[in-house]
Amino acid sequence: MKKKNEVVAAINVGSDFLRMSIAQLHSDGTLRILEDTSLPNNIGKDTFTTRRISPKTINETCVRLKSFAKLMKDYRVKVYRAIATSGLHEADNRDYIIEQIRLIAGIHVEIVNNVQERFLIYKALRNYLNEVDHIDLADSIIANITSGGVEVSMYATEGLKFTEHLKIGPLRLREVLSSLEAKTISFPRIMEEYIESKIYLLKPKLKKMPIKKFICLGGSLSTLLEISKLEHQAYISKESFDTLYFQVRDMSRDQMIEAFNITSAEAELLLPTILIIHSLLSRTKSNGIHAPMITNRQGILYELIDNLYEMPRKSSDENDIISSVWYMAEKYGVDEKHAAYVEKISLELFGKTWKYHKLGDQEKLYLQVAAILHDSGNYVSLSEHSNHSSDIIRSQSILGFSDKELELIANIAKYHTRRIPTYSDRSYYVLSHTEKILVSKLSSILKIAESMDISHKQKISDFEILSSSDDELHLHLISNKDIILEKWDIMNNAEFFQEVMGVRIKLKG
Repeated sequence: MKKKNEVVAAINVGSDFLRMSIAQLHSDGTLRILEDTSLPNNIGKDTFTTRRISPKTINETCVRLKSFAKLMKDYRVKVYRAIATSGLHEADNRDYIIEQIRLIAGIHVEIVNNVQERFLIYKALRNYLNEVDHIDLADSIIANITSGGVEVSMYATEGLKFTEHLKIGPLRLREVLSSLEAKTISFPRIMEEYIESKIYLLKPKLKKMPIKKFICLGGSLSTLLEISKLEHQAYISKESFDTLYFQVRDMSRDQMIEAFNITSAEAELLLPTILIIHSLLSRTKSNGIHAPMITNRQGILYELIDNLYEMPRKSSDENDIISSVWYMAEKYGVDEKHAAYVEKISLELFGKTWKYHKLGDQEKLYLQVAAILHDSGNYVSLSEHSNHSSDIIRSQSILGFSDKELELIANIAKYHTRRIPTYSDRSYYVLSHTEKILVSKLSSILKIAESMDISHKQKISDFEILSSSDDELHLHLISNKDIILEKWDIMNNAEFFQEVMGVRIKLKG
């Protein structure tokens, strides 16, 4: 049992800053920040210009993170999580840097993708909105502005509808367009046109949904609140923002520094931040901008609480994941009734056969996502659709999953037909031994669930697993319809199930 009031740390190796929060966690699900610290770095500038981080920046990063390690030791921190975001994620020499950080600073850094970072941000946001602002996320848009990109998510009454990642973060915009700044007197207009060209996919979606609340996240918001004289608040009215927008777009960097009493680094990011927000806000019906100063570090801390003390709010995170997956299923024309049936049966089979696979909740979530999207490949072609389903899943940005986890889910979905995993299949061959076993166990369950609705008519109303021995599982199918086709297909997949699980399926009824 974990001790009460555990002291933990959350570290973010960001594109422009190294940041750490040390907090005391409480078993009631709350936390108290003991210390927040940050140090600048040039990881983003290096990556977004050359795709490689220079030896000088590597050395500086390791030395500064070593000071974080010392601070953790002073607080007797035993549990921590350190993540690196887009600046390190997109660097071609990222593996060397991770290893040097481990050796020099003694900190194990995990590179997360955009959707994993967003998952942490939303975990922190949901807690903030519930505890402080009491804001409902229905009919809202969330723009999470990081140095390298903008994550845009839309919520409807039924939950998260979709998310998109746009590579138009303020620092990235500055680096990408830097060569144009000296060539035109209309640089803000050029930057605005570039932003508009990158959000074209969002425009029809923004038109369809009645967005009434605009929530903006990111470190650059602190400067915006400060110059708006709202640093002790978390809301900017549309009128105030529009005034600031027209003011800033006609100012040089030096004029911003003089007018707002901000640093050169803050002034450099202020214009692109305001242009990004204006482009999105102008397409909503929101009366202003909610700007809670939420960080991915807070999300890490809440995740540590949930894992250490098994908090029930984890189900809200999973609801967002599944809601976004169903949006993808709809986009790819999946047979909703069939997919929902296979999802339901897969989860029931997972629970009723646990003693044979002994997998956990995270693996159950992999199975659920694979079940919903297993037929998405039909959108590409009815021929070899399982391969196409696998490719579609692999290419998606599914909330909360790492690239490796998406690869596992893609493999599970690939083998929902009679096809079985083999070493000749490259995507299966490159998996570790543990991952191969995981994919095989979950795909064997998915195969049986798919077989139970091979006709796509949901003829089996229920099923039971009756008394079973160590080597035999009695599956009782309940239906008032002719299910000879379903029984035939189940038995076609029963041999693989037995190979993987070590138990033979015997049909009853």
